[in-house]
Amino acid sequence: VFIAQSRASGSHRDLEDEELTRIFVMIPKTYTEEDLREKFKMYGDIEYCSIIKNKTTGESKGLGYVRYLKPSQAALAIEECDRSYRAILAEPKNKSSESFEHDYYSNAMRPELRGNTLPFCMQPEFCSFEKAETRIQEPVSKRLSVVSRLPFIQEQLFALFDLVPGLEYCDVQRDPHTNSGYAVIQYSTAASAIYAKYKLHGFEYPPGNRLTVIFLEDGNDSSE
Repeated sequence: VFIAQSRASGSHRDLEDEELTRIFVMIPKTYTEEDLREKFKMYGDIEYCSIIKNKTTGESKGLGYVRYLKPSQAALAIEECDRSYRAILAEPKNKSSESFEHDYYSNAMRPELRGNTLPFCMQPEFCSFEKAETRIQEPVSKRLSVVSRLPFIQEQLFALFDLVPGLEYCDVQRDPHTNSGYAVIQYSTAASAIYAKYKLHGFEYPPGNRLTVIFLEDGNDSSE
């Protein structure tokens, strides 16, 4: 057994519902919940849609949640919806929504802010996030880089990442000078790679040794 959840996290279904079926999207402020449902129903069965609103004015913040019945449907929506929605997996509800919105704006808006700051600096919240945040949005691909301070065993690492459907290959390399582990993992779809990174980045394998998992360019158009 490679992956186990803590006793405090509840049943597997609860964990699946909370972490893998809800997506967070950027939408026009004119969208209603029905508009949001209409745009995303093609990817699967939607349990509910909700739009985040300003608590004082009741106006839409241009952000919303879509929750599907299955993780595969949420992954399909993230992979295939229009890039303008900037869809990502939503944080569990136990994380502050304000904190999550802050992180989302900081990452999602950075490419536009680099190109032309004027439109977004008309809105104070974008300017404050730009000054406070230095992380750059990570490009998504079907290929992952896995780094460890300990060397990998090919068969064991393959078995670990093969828990996520769609594994195409696992290429383990070793640095003779540092004895650290390095591997390149590739999946058949970006959705599988997203899931693998989400579940295995920071995973302790073997116990006490955390894996670092990041996306690698795979030669395809990142927008696709």
